[in-house]
Amino acid sequence: MAQHKQQGALRIAVDIGGTFTDMACFDETTGKISFGKALSTHGQLVDGIQNTLDSAGVDLANGYLFLHGSTIVINTLLERNGAKTALLITEGFRDIYEIGRVNRPDAYNLFFSKHEPLVPRSLRYEVSERLRADGSLHKALDEDRVRQVARDLKAKHIEAVAVLLLHSYRNPDHERRVKAILQEEIPGAFVTASHELSQEYREFERVSTAVANSYVGPRVSAYLGELEQHLEDKGFAGDFYAVQSTGGLFPVEHARRDCVRMLESGPAAGVIGAQAICAQLGMHDAIAFDMGGTTAKAGVISQGRPLTTGSALIGGYEKALPIQIPMMDIFEVGTGGGSIARLELGHSLRVGPRSAGSMPGPVCYGRGGTEPTVTDANLILGRLDEQHFLGGEMPLFLERAQQAMNDKVATPLGLDATQAADGILRIAVTQMSLAVKAVTTERGLDAGKFTMVVYGGAGPLHASAIARELGIRKVLIPYAPGYFSAYGMLFSDLRYDYVRSVFRHLNGLSFDDIEAIYKGMEDEGRAAIEASAIRPEEIVFERAADMRYIGQEHAVTVDLAHDFFVKKDRAAIKTHFDEVHAVRYGTCAPKEPADIVSLRVTVLGRMKKPPRNVVEAGSEQADAKALRGHKPVYFRSAGQYVPTPVYQRDLLKNGNVFQGPALVEEHASTTVVQPGDTVKVDAYGNLQISIGSDRS
Repeated sequence: MAQHKQQGALRIAVDIGGTFTDMACFDETTGKISFGKALSTHGQLVDGIQNTLDSAGVDLANGYLFLHGSTIVINTLLERNGAKTALLITEGFRDIYEIGRVNRPDAYNLFFSKHEPLVPRSLRYEVSERLRADGSLHKALDEDRVRQVARDLKAKHIEAVAVLLLHSYRNPDHERRVKAILQEEIPGAFVTASHELSQEYREFERVSTAVANSYVGPRVSAYLGELEQHLEDKGFAGDFYAVQSTGGLFPVEHARRDCVRMLESGPAAGVIGAQAICAQLGMHDAIAFDMGGTTAKAGVISQGRPLTTGSALIGGYEKALPIQIPMMDIFEVGTGGGSIARLELGHSLRVGPRSAGSMPGPVCYGRGGTEPTVTDANLILGRLDEQHFLGGEMPLFLERAQQAMNDKVATPLGLDATQAADGILRIAVTQMSLAVKAVTTERGLDAGKFTMVVYGGAGPLHASAIARELGIRKVLIPYAPGYFSAYGMLFSDLRYDYVRSVFRHLNGLSFDDIEAIYKGMEDEGRAAIEASAIRPEEIVFERAADMRYIGQEHAVTVDLAHDFFVKKDRAAIKTHFDEVHAVRYGTCAPKEPADIVSLRVTVLGRMKKPPRNVVEAGSEQADAKALRGHKPVYFRSAGQYVPTPVYQRDLLKNGNVFQGPALVEEHASTTVVQPGDTVKVDAYGNLQISIGSDRS
């Protein structure tokens, strides 16, 4: 069992985004939480991390736990700048990775192009072996052939290798042996065997996942190793954990092996933070919406729990490469504060997905940017302040933003800078609303019945407009929204997810057999957590199953209470499945028999959570000192710039109520309160906004 190395009292969390790197630090001795923010340094990510720590005066030598989330995995996949990778696959199945699922959503599009594999056909090699569907041996592994392939790969200077052998989720012996041979013959290569990541059926999804892990592995593993060394050099003697796409924590040595599990680590942590707020306020249903500098993401908390999925499509439906691992059900669009606005064919105005990032950044940053962005539009409309961005630490340049807006967008369209900026925000809001629809309406949920928890540096600027677009009536801006993904990591738990494909008819189900499979996965998770350096307060097990009606191809994941198994209640399981199916697809078939396709277990090691500070109580009217002044802000409903009060968030008190229009400024974010909106400050300093009917 690993020994806890705790030296200090600081729990430090860092999230690297496309534009900014954020840090949240919890001092378990004093209960104090501090924050830091700096521009992401994409050439040397560790520098940006250290800059955030320095900005908040946090000394790594005083830390006992370092938590980390990063976009490095998803960016490597999307930018396709990963390692030179080869694939070893069962003889006769060389092309399943390229054939895929033959997705063709637009049947008559002559210019359609399908997904492009990360491994070219010339680097896909067949392995002579075969297992049956039940895992029994049909054809023995030809080890000499594997060694011959390995030597060929070494001569080609291959950096990474993925291994997919049919039915290895039933019996991984052949995959293990192939991996061992590869490691003997090419000791420097990063090798992934598919069963290590996924023990489910569907060979295309499994091969895609294994290849993606190997493709990003050398870069991600090297980066995490560099960060480990940096922490050590700075005197950090504690434990280093990464955030998974589920929002759970796992040790850095696991992250360096199973890199693809960090695919959505930052966004997932934000959803965990939103879940913590929901639990504190007694809210059961919420939409977690995160808008940063590069993208906007949305997830859902339903009945107090984040919605998760067993797979994701990277690159859009028609060109998607699937990743088959447990993760938050998050949808992402390429619209953020740094999204570039430009004119395309026919003078059509387009916003994103190209982003100015952190270098050069928006034009108003004064770092060499020349193309107007969403952030520039917000500055032109008065929603950001030249002298108070990032608490005044980073001045903005309004004249440069106006000049770029005129040159690139407004003048060619026959508009002024204000009209062009307003148009850019309208397009951005529509695009961001698609992320929310994807996780609500397309999942059979009514977005209008949810409270939208909005965070990210740019999120509160657009929260009210997005809510109006979707018919959402309640918006909550949490404490420190500009640091929220890093803050959410402080609420993450140790987490291990397991799945086994079983293919059983529910009516003929042996509860003893199913219980044995569940118990085996739970024991494996308990052992993993007990081997951890961190001592959780408790270990919790959650069970689920992938179910479908007999004759269906695809399954629905259904959470299952332990009581169902204690009572061996098939009828209750079937009824629960029918209810979930009805929510997801709008229909169900109570009289049709069902299959259980896969069994899932989540094992959580509950961590001690930071306290939420209660803010000082005040009267309904905000104190005069909380009002910094008034400034002209453009609102479409008024058709002009309106004198708008500007409040300092840290001086607002519990019980304060005010009407829109208003701006609420804080160090890393600004909240725009539209005309017709009403804001109430709650006991924890959250801004609870009731959305009005005016569109602006």
